[in-house]
Amino acid sequence: MSRYSRITGTGSYLPPHQVTNANLVTQLAAKGIETSDDWIVERSGISARHFAADGVFSSDLALEACKSALQAAHRQPQDIDLIIVATSTPDMVFPSTACILQAKLGASGGAAFDVQAVCSGFVYALTVADALIKSGTARCALVVGAEIFSRILDFNDRSTCVLFGDGAGAVVLEASDTPGILSSDLHADGNHVDLLCVPGHVCGGAVSGKPLLQMAGQSVFKLAVGVLETAARAVLEKAGKTEADIDWLIPHQANIRIMQSTAKKLKLAMDKVIVTVGEHGNTSAASIPLALDHGVRNGQIRPGQTLLLEGVGGGFTWGAVLLNF
Repeated sequence: MSRYSRITGTGSYLPPHQVTNANLVTQLAAKGIETSDDWIVERSGISARHFAADGVFSSDLALEACKSALQAAHRQPQDIDLIIVATSTPDMVFPSTACILQAKLGASGGAAFDVQAVCSGFVYALTVADALIKSGTARCALVVGAEIFSRILDFNDRSTCVLFGDGAGAVVLEASDTPGILSSDLHADGNHVDLLCVPGHVCGGAVSGKPLLQMAGQSVFKLAVGVLETAARAVLEKAGKTEADIDWLIPHQANIRIMQSTAKKLKLAMDKVIVTVGEHGNTSAASIPLALDHGVRNGQIRPGQTLLLEGVGGGFTWGAVLLNF
């Protein structure tokens, strides 16, 4: 009998502190940096985002998202034998945020590790978990995207600091006799490292380089639209499906214009796209599971529907997953 993996529960968590464009405009004005709500919305579609409080870490956000996902799946932490956390903002250099999360959940014993593929991280992590379940290595996994990007933003750079936010999303992925995840497609091109990066690290107990996000916005936009279409068509072809089979497109929530362009290339109306970027901002690896949980809990996404998840991020990384929900 064939072995598959299916999502059985979703969860998400946003820090309580919401930062509106008006809040951010005021903060930047105090630094002598001019911007406006209209400028931010026009270029990104973002009206607000959430920032984590001091002393709160990615594992804390992940913990709350996982609790919700476990409840939705009618599972207990002890049922989990694999935890994969996609994050670019880990709690510490090591151990992994996944191991820290495992301890906070009380789910010790199974494998736990992080995946670093920036905004594509959740798609990468979901693909790895699917492979481990299909191979028999795991049976019940937590796949998580968790980020606190507010701590790596350069608030002197209005072109980037207005785009990102903090949050976490999670799914329970379980072994199944019926297909859930249908196909996946992952890629990277390290030649584009400099387009989106945080070029700093710890050396001898001090920070070396610049540990703040920098991005070549226009170049990222052009690359993103092209590779997202390619990845989407690849997973459709692998699964023997067409654009007409897609019930919902759940893209990385980076920029409304990228999402609109991708939907247009796939001949999908925007009312078939889950959009949360307006209130969440770009939460990197957390954005897809946050949007997925949003769609599930407001009744848009229902069992039996076909979902296309796709992301693109620093590395340069990109990928897509097609699944039956």
